[in-house]
Order: sequence, then C-alpha cells, then structure tokens
Amino acid sequence: MLRLPRFKYLRPKTAREAARMAAELGPRAMFVAGGTDLFPKLKRRQFEIDTLIGLDFLPRAIRNGSDECAVDAGVTLAVAARDEHLIARFTGYAEAAGVVSSPPLRNAGTIGGNLCVDTRCNYYDMTYEWRKAAGFCLKKDGDICLVAPSSPRCWAVSSTDTAPMAMALEGAVILVGPDGERELPVAALYRDDGIEYMAKQPAEVVTGLRLRSTAGSRSAYVKLRRRGSIDFPIAGAAVAAHFDGDVIVSCRIVLSAVASYPLEAKAAEEFLKGKRLDGDTVREAAQLASKPAKPLDNADLSHFWRKRMVRVVVEQAFERLNDQRGGVDG
Repeated sequence: MLRLPRFKYLRPKTAREAARMAAELGPRAMFVAGGTDLFPKLKRRQFEIDTLIGLDFLPRAIRNGSDECAVDAGVTLAVAARDEHLIARFTGYAEAAGVVSSPPLRNAGTIGGNLCVDTRCNYYDMTYEWRKAAGFCLKKDGDICLVAPSSPRCWAVSSTDTAPMAMALEGAVILVGPDGERELPVAALYRDDGIEYMAKQPAEVVTGLRLRSTAGSRSAYVKLRRRGSIDFPIAGAAVAAHFDGDVIVSCRIVLSAVASYPLEAKAAEEFLKGKRLDGDTVREAAQLASKPAKPLDNADLSHFWRKRMVRVVVEQAFERLNDQRGGVDG
C-alpha cells in the first residue's frame, strides 16, 4: 500500500497569507485544494515536500453577468458541470468540467486545481520503485527524457481538460501573490515545457477564473480516453466560435493532451473565418487543426493512433457546435 509522507498542514485565512507562506517556505511547500492529483503523486514520491498549504478558504461562488462569468477557484468541478448559466452560455466549459476523472473526484477537485494540474508521462507517473528500476526520467531525479532521449527537454504532456476550454473562451485567471493581485489570460498561464509548465510564480495562488461570451457564441469540448470515466485525456478538442448568422466571425481551437501545454490550432482558426460550417469546411479545418499536434509515447495507447484521432475529436467538437445551432448542411 502506498502511503502519504509525513508533512505539516498550514491553514491560512487569505490568499495573500497563503502566498506569503509559500514564498517563505520555498520548494518544500505546495498548495493543496481538492488534492485529487497531488495526493497520489505524493504517495508515489513524485514531489518531495514537508509542508502543505491548504486553500480551503477559497470562495466557491459562480457570479453571472450579461457577457461574463466569474468562477471562484474553489468551485468544484461537479458544481461547474451542473451550473445552469455555464451550461447555457459556456457550454464547452461545463462539458470539460463534467468529464474530468470520475464523479467522486469531481466532487473534490476544484476549478483552480484543474488549471494547475501537473503534466503527465508514462515514465513519470509511476511509483518510486518502478521509476528507480526503469531509470529516473528528466522530470524527476534523472538526467534524460525517456520519451525522447536525444532531446534536452522534458516532453511530459498537459492533461487538464478545463484549461483548453478556458483558453478557447479567452478566459483570464486571477492570481494573488505575496505583494498583490494580477489578472492573466489563461493562454499566458502555460509554457511548452514538461517540467516548468506554468508561467505563474510558484508562490501565486489562483483565486478565480473569468469567462467571456457574447451573443452568437457557441462552444464545445470533446475528450478521448480509454474508458468513459476516470482516465486522463489522450486527445481532446476545445472549440469556441462567434457567429454572425451562420457565418463564423472568429474561432478558437485548443487541443489537449498532445503537447506539454494546451495547443492552439491557429491555422485552422484562420481558415474558418468568414466561412459557413458545412461538412467539407469542418473536415478541412479538422485536418489543419491536427497538423501541429505531435503526440509522443508518453500517454495511454499508441501515439500514432492518437495523432489520427486529433482530427476526429475536432470534427466531433464542431458537430456539437452544429447541434447547438440547429445543424448545418453536409
């Protein structure tokens, strides 16, 4: 049986206090909210810490405006998936929250936690004994990436479901550090690096998420995984589009689980501007969207098959947009 290491648990009352604690304690301390990803990793000794800083003080409200929705970072994924306003105005985000892991873990996991979830890899997300026997990887204790030994970098894959959708919806996160608060586009929160995958400072606390939508906007999220529950994504597509009648004015397509960060398919976005969403257009856009995806042997199932499936999940996401709009030709 894997057991948690011994650690101190601190309970700050505010985000500023939590950030100051983290700044003082340095890398031996980590934040914890729902703990659904953190605790298993602590059991596998993927992190070496002696202190956890609890974020249970975070508010858990969803505040709806005419064209904006503010979601506190402490809101659970289960609550976000059921929220009527999110379902109606930010459909893709509610879908993404609703397919994270399993129902019990969505009841514990938070919006803020899923935005910050660690990158994953077949050679990293194993017990300490397994990793020692196989040879430690670059992400933890080793000096080479076992997925791409000739590469100087780590290729662990981004496995958050809600971040790609928040990016597609041009969302922004609120960060509180020891010295103040700032707002950052979700798209600027991530780096293309399996180890240093977040652009936020280690001592900053994610306290909220802002999503924006206007009349004529639609969104959808499709997740591919081995089973219908529990598993992390092995490919996914977040799509958000603004329509003028049946013509696309603007569109964002963000892929999950095919890179070390949520990957935007910019060529496909440009291709779709000014077009109607018929079958041929969707197929060509999906083909363009799949080109920047470069899955490696770092997740479930064959990376060659996952590459082919990127086109499929993008097509399925646009089909959901079509359903929201009453269908299209083709």
